[in-house]
Formats: sequence, C-alpha cells, structure tokens
Amino acid sequence: MAEALLDVRNLVTAFHTDEGALRAVDGVSFTVREGSTVGLVGESGCGKSVTALSVMRLIPTPPGRYESGEILFEGRNLLALPEREMRSLRGNSISMIFQEPMTSLNPVYTVGQQIIEAIRLHQHLDRSKARAKAIEMLRLVGIPAPDERIDAYPHQLSGGMRQRVMIAMALSCEPKLLIADEPTTALDVTIQAQILELLAELQKKLGMSIVIITHDLGVVAEFAEEIVVMYAGKVVERATTAQLFESPKHPYSRGLLSSVPSFGDNARKKRLPTIPGVVPDLMHLPVGCRFQDRCDRVIDLCREIEPPLSELKGGRFAACHVAVAEDGGVAPTAEVA
Repeated sequence: MAEALLDVRNLVTAFHTDEGALRAVDGVSFTVREGSTVGLVGESGCGKSVTALSVMRLIPTPPGRYESGEILFEGRNLLALPEREMRSLRGNSISMIFQEPMTSLNPVYTVGQQIIEAIRLHQHLDRSKARAKAIEMLRLVGIPAPDERIDAYPHQLSGGMRQRVMIAMALSCEPKLLIADEPTTALDVTIQAQILELLAELQKKLGMSIVIITHDLGVVAEFAEEIVVMYAGKVVERATTAQLFESPKHPYSRGLLSSVPSFGDNARKKRLPTIPGVVPDLMHLPVGCRFQDRCDRVIDLCREIEPPLSELKGGRFAACHVAVAEDGGVAPTAEVA
C-alpha cells in the first residue's frame, strides 16, 4: 500500500463572530495516499471548501482560526510551519484549482502572465524559459494554439478554457498534491467529462495525488478510489468508492446517492428522491446527530448523543448509531422511529 502523502487528523477550523465561534470544520480526519484520488462530497455549506483552504493555510485569520488538530504533509504538520515555509509549499508541492475560474483569475493580467508568475516564483526560471513552460502547460491541458492564447485575457476565453487555464496554473510546478475544488462547476456535461478525463491523464503522467471536492457523487464515481462524505462540518462516512456505491451506511450518503439520475432505478423514475430540509445552522446545532431532522431512520438515541465516526466491517467508517448496530456493534437503546 502506498504511503500517506496527506494525513488530516481531527482538524477543527472555526470562525469567530459576534455571536460566538462557528466550527465550519469540526474534527475532520482523512488520509490521501501517494498517487491516489480522494473525493470530498456533500451539500453546499458542509465544510468541504473550508477543509481544502485549511490544508492550503488560506483561511483568513481573523476571523478564522485553526483551533486544533494536525495537517501532516509528508510527515510535517502544516499548521506548525512558519508562513515563509508554507508559501514555498503552496502552489509548488501543494496546489489548488479554485471553484470559480472567472473570479480566481485576475482580469487585468493575461493568463500567461499569471501562469508565468507562479513558475518564476517557485522554480526560479528566467522570463523566457518560464514563458516556454507556460505555453507547454497550456498545450498539456488541451488549449488550442497555446502560443497565441497565452496572451489572452480571462474575459476572452470561454468558461471551459478558463478552467483549463486554472488547471495549467495549478500544475505548472508539478505538485505532489492537487486540490480540485468543484473543478466542473457551471460547465456543461461534455466539458465536465473532458476536464475529469484531463485530470486523470495528468495524474498518471505526473504521479500526483488528488483531492476532488464536489456535491455530486456521480462526478467522483469513476475518478476517486475513496470517498469522504461530509455533513455540517463533520465526516459522516468514509469508504472506498466501491463500498459506498454498493452499500452506503449513513442515511445522508444514501440520500446523496438517490439523487444521482443514473443510479439504481432512478433512470425510470419521473421524479428523483430528495433529502428533506436543509443543512442546520452551525451556530445552532441540534443536540445529538446533526442529520436527525432530515433522517428517515432516526431513533431516540440520535437526539441524545452525537454518533462518533466508528469503524465498521471492511475498514470503512460511519457516524451513525443505527449503522453501527446493524454492523454488529452496540445496539441503540430505542426502536427506529
């Protein structure tokens, strides 16, 4: 088995407001092995992007604060590194494709200038060599006529092309870890498939690890080896992709899977199943399980004690009292409602 490249342990990232501390990431743990792909999935507001920004150490402080936990990258705790050392890693050994390319790219600079800046900063090449590498990266991500497009401004490119530019910029220093935050958001289905195929090809070519963040389980179905399901700032299930699609253990995972149009019998249904309600307010969380008000398997114990992330058979994990009981653990004390 490949060694762990990234090991996030009990990470807590909070934002301090006038009303109190809001824990956007609350005790999150997962591991990314060398050359592997891990998917972080969940609805908007579940803490996926804050987890990614925490790994990059890009949370604004204040109001944000890394309350506790460790982020180990090649054995070094990123949260303990001086900012100067973190800057040398960020964009170099660890890189990120941000969620919205139009707002992530600076509109007053050409795409080439922005890629060249990253290359010169981390690889210390002169301008001509950095430009040549930037053109090669644009060619690598499938942009036609890269020697011409390098001088284009972001507004002169389509959404798909801007996303490819973001990938080129993120990969320009050949990182060991790539974090892709909703890399296919707002793109049509054809371009989505092209972007995912491109990331898979570049992963094989460069040997890097990938963390892909999405709310769509269908996106990571064939792309990730392991899936981490997040809800209200916590990990509620962690399993291999095959395990999760064959038998999801947490009711929230089941709800996400049931909303995939091509999953199971959904293709023959007129209306897709939905998860009732919304993600709870992180400032006013319920006592017990955070998913209780939306769960169709809730029991009395769920309203009293928050379920810990427990290991189940097959080396998978779930934070659900009912799932633990069904797996042969300690049975809950009340019947399913």
